[in-house]
Amino acid sequence: MSQLPTLIADLALILICAGIMTLLFKKLKQPLVLGYVVAGFLASPHMPFTPSVMDSANIKTWADIGVIFLLFALGLEFSFKKIVKVGGSAIIAACTIIFCMILLGIGVGMSFGWHRMDSLFLGGMIAMSSTTIIYKAFDDLGLRKKQFTGLVLSILILEDILAIVLMVMLSTMAVSHNFEGTEMLESIGKLLFFLILWFVVGIYLIPEFLKRCRKLMGEETLLIVSLALCFGMVVMAANTGFSAAFGAFIMGSILAETIEAESIDRLVKPVKDLFGAIFFVSVGMMVDPAMIVEYAIPIIVITLAVILGQAIFGTFGVILSGKPLKTAMQCGFSLTQIGEFAFIIASLGVSLHVTSDFLYPIVVAVSVITTFLTPYMIRLAEPASTFVDAHLPESWRKFLMRYSSGSQTALNHENLWKKLLIAMVRITVVYSIVSISIIALSFRFVVPFFKENLPHFWASLLGAVFVILCIAPFLRAIMVKKNHSVEFVTLWHDSRTNRAPLVSTIVIRIMIAALFVIFVISGLFKASIGLIIGVAVLVVLLMVWSRRLKKQSILIERRFFQNLRSRDVRAEYLGEKKPEYAGRLLSHDLHLADMEIPGESSWAGKTLLELNLGKKFGVHVASILRGKRRINIPGGSVRLFPMDKIQVIGTDEQLSVFNEAMQNGAKIDWDVYEKSEMALRQFIIDADSVFLGKTIRESGIRDKYHCMIAGIENEDGALMVPDVNVPLVEGDVVWVVGEKEDVYQLIDQKSEKVQVG
Repeated sequence: MSQLPTLIADLALILICAGIMTLLFKKLKQPLVLGYVVAGFLASPHMPFTPSVMDSANIKTWADIGVIFLLFALGLEFSFKKIVKVGGSAIIAACTIIFCMILLGIGVGMSFGWHRMDSLFLGGMIAMSSTTIIYKAFDDLGLRKKQFTGLVLSILILEDILAIVLMVMLSTMAVSHNFEGTEMLESIGKLLFFLILWFVVGIYLIPEFLKRCRKLMGEETLLIVSLALCFGMVVMAANTGFSAAFGAFIMGSILAETIEAESIDRLVKPVKDLFGAIFFVSVGMMVDPAMIVEYAIPIIVITLAVILGQAIFGTFGVILSGKPLKTAMQCGFSLTQIGEFAFIIASLGVSLHVTSDFLYPIVVAVSVITTFLTPYMIRLAEPASTFVDAHLPESWRKFLMRYSSGSQTALNHENLWKKLLIAMVRITVVYSIVSISIIALSFRFVVPFFKENLPHFWASLLGAVFVILCIAPFLRAIMVKKNHSVEFVTLWHDSRTNRAPLVSTIVIRIMIAALFVIFVISGLFKASIGLIIGVAVLVVLLMVWSRRLKKQSILIERRFFQNLRSRDVRAEYLGEKKPEYAGRLLSHDLHLADMEIPGESSWAGKTLLELNLGKKFGVHVASILRGKRRINIPGGSVRLFPMDKIQVIGTDEQLSVFNEAMQNGAKIDWDVYEKSEMALRQFIIDADSVFLGKTIRESGIRDKYHCMIAGIENEDGALMVPDVNVPLVEGDVVWVVGEKEDVYQLIDQKSEKVQVG
């Protein structure tokens, strides 16, 4: 008999334990993550009463793959546009919570005399709340529709992003063992550079690639291609000094902007669940009961630090963002646990060999305790806020009310200068990063190729022309973009004092573009600085005046934004998301509402002209969604059909009246049910019958009496399907079907004697 490989035996043990624990924890209505951790504990060498995993090194490799899939799936659920949508409140609250909790974790670690790296990683672990556990708790408690839960989920989105950034920073500090400010700034700068570069290039190339290959991609092909992109980015991130998880998250967030995002998420989910389970099981395998007993006091202290710290700093952060006390306390009390990212950061410390052995089981124990307490903390928020509000000094209460109302108006204030400068900085930074990457790649691969195959001068000349042509569209955008925008023109005409600063913004951007050209030329030619500057100025002016370059720059940017918005555009077309203009209508007391024509509506089958909805109700039908077809600005000749989804513009009052009328048009009275009852009757064709000698078509039974001849029984007793062209003869028994009134009318209208069966 062949020997079973150790890996397969270990996997069998892990999955059996995980399967049993998931069923048990599902029955107990507890998070499955904890079930996996318990399964890992049962399969570990620390549990003498159950079989143990034999080769933990292989399981560690599979667990690393699990982290990659977890972060890839997280990226698929995340969109960079969500950062903009979460608003200032969530940003202020999330940053406050994470900063304060990291400091608290470092302080707790230092108070126990732990190493600096242990304390730093502890701060990172307790700073992030568990998205999975909070989602489940809100569902179990029926709170998903509450107002404060939207803010909590927005904070969690930002915490997930900041957790990725924190992982990169911790990795950098762990490798360099350097805590200096310069080192940190370099790490953050490198992170931002590659983050922007990968996102911009990815959004420009990957959706276009998937679009062109869409006809070739079935589900299997799409799964393989998406995983290839994921692991390709993992390798690229590792080669540039970042963690594999960071690369997986970036590729997931890029694919999240594509039309195929939902399909990829659905296809990847089973793979993610498998490897994710192995990762969480490997977390449980690191738990040593003896170590938990030994470090019982630190576990209790850290648990209290998580619960009290998140409750206090969460409440403070939300209040700081301008929300009322009750909302702030509900948010803060909901965040009092740690979960997935604590495990991932802990495993990062172990893999880098910078944290002590005791830290991992401590964090797992704290996670288990805080997870069990989460529902109780959420329930405690409302009575706690009532108690605090009742015992607050009156001056404090008034200050909080003034602050929360004043903050809302401050956050909504827009400034033309601010909008213009932010847009210019964003364009300059993004296109500068793209230009730097093009120059770096060209100097690394293209220029050496030219020098190997051409004389030195011609190789340098051809290399300079190639590089400058590649970066020219981006340099032109840096110099010219926003110079004719509404903000620029308004500020220019608003005051003469604005003109000098506006001109200076143009000059600075031209100088930045010229510096790029100077760098390229000086890197390939040995010439006087004056000549290089002169050539650079001439090249920059040609870029500004070139119409072809202008067109190319516009097309590049248009394609990028089309790819970025493709998923939203598709969702709007299918009616899954309201169009952008809907938000602007609210400022004019108008509202865009989605309504569905009931299947039994009396409006079904009628044209918009016949219904005359605008005159009757004051509303306008903006779009009709029929299956996967969308009719925008429908004309009066367009008919409404049952189950059509219509998007209607009007005020709240108009839409309420309109909806009531539409629903009333779908009501059916009891007499309608009675009238529509069908009946089967029979009569005999005798010598005096008006139907004698006539065919079914000539009799008018269907057209005049709205009845149908179901069959004709002849003298032999055989019931036959009627032939509409065969005349009725004496002795035929005619079976008719129709609504009761019509059947009786047919019988009553006969002038001759009729025998009714």
